[in-house]
Amino acid sequence: MRKVTAAAQKQLGRLWHTSNIYMHPAIHEYADKLTALLPDPLKVVCLTNSGSEANDLAMLMARLYTRNFDLICFRGGYHGASPYTLGLTSVGVFKPSIANGFGCQTTMLPDVFRGPWGGSHCRDSPVQTIRKCSCSQGCCEANDQYIEQLKDTLRTCASKAVAGFIAEPIQGYNGAVQYPKRFLQEAFRLIRERGGVCIADEVQTGFGRTGSHFWGFQTHDVVPDIVTTAKGIGNGFPMAAVITTREIANILAQIFHFNTFGGNAVACVVGSAVLDVLAEDDLQKNSEEVGTYMLLEFAKLRDKFEIVGDVRGKGLMIGIEMVKSKDSRQPLPAEDVNQIGEDCKDMGVLFGMSGIYGQTFRIKPPMCITKQDVDFAVEVFQAALMRHLEKTSAK
Repeated sequence: MRKVTAAAQKQLGRLWHTSNIYMHPAIHEYADKLTALLPDPLKVVCLTNSGSEANDLAMLMARLYTRNFDLICFRGGYHGASPYTLGLTSVGVFKPSIANGFGCQTTMLPDVFRGPWGGSHCRDSPVQTIRKCSCSQGCCEANDQYIEQLKDTLRTCASKAVAGFIAEPIQGYNGAVQYPKRFLQEAFRLIRERGGVCIADEVQTGFGRTGSHFWGFQTHDVVPDIVTTAKGIGNGFPMAAVITTREIANILAQIFHFNTFGGNAVACVVGSAVLDVLAEDDLQKNSEEVGTYMLLEFAKLRDKFEIVGDVRGKGLMIGIEMVKSKDSRQPLPAEDVNQIGEDCKDMGVLFGMSGIYGQTFRIKPPMCITKQDVDFAVEVFQAALMRHLEKTSAK
């Protein structure tokens, strides 16, 4: 990423910081580049420093614009750890034992592996679940059941009019959980019928990581009203953004809103350079090709090892869910998963570990990864699994 480093160094020598009260060329150039990658009417950008800040602002926009309060989110979702976004984050380890995030209602996660309903061809992935179903072509009974659960949430836990609904196109921290293919289309319709706006949290899925599309929401054939992004936007530089319609953005004129460091000159040139590198190195295509290869290689291990329950994902956003057995789908104890992860680390590969029960390896490698890197990672993971089985059989 020499180009990104050089852009930051050059800007540091010219103008390090001014708040976005004062416009500068870098912020205009970056806003033009970013919005060119989004469909109409998503053409207004507000820059912040982190995903939590971006989702905070999206929540504020939704409530100001609709004049409603309730926000709907998925169980298992992670949208930030600020006092405001903790209401949207539905992972117990992040929750403090004090009041936080009022007005956020969770609904059942449409998880077609661990949830009560699933099937053989529910998700947009080269690898499907081990669960069987009797759905005819073009139908998905699991999707219908999970939509009924969302309707039940709207009938019982929310007011008649809601502020909005937020979802990651693929749930990140919870282990790359994917929903039935048509779920978000129907969910967006239900929310909009109740006066709410739809927010896509692209902090982990955006910028080509899913391979087939630049944005995760595009894989669901939907257009949200608000998009939030961070992490990949600056390749690790503290930067985030909220992109929305002009109509929704104009609601901020009701208050005096600005962000001291969001949209500073260095962040904007870094973000601009990242977009250039993504295009020049064709990293979205690499995510699709290498990610599909990785998914299929890990799926071979799922077929070989009883404790590998599910392999899922799209592009270079992959989850490997560990179980006691495929029949029970009960999560492998977190201490066992951690030990497998430690063994992988000792052999030279870092795998993230997450999930509600700490049962899932979450794999989001750099988008420049090669098939040779994948082969090494798969070899290491297989060796760690074999070591684990040897230890448990010796007990």
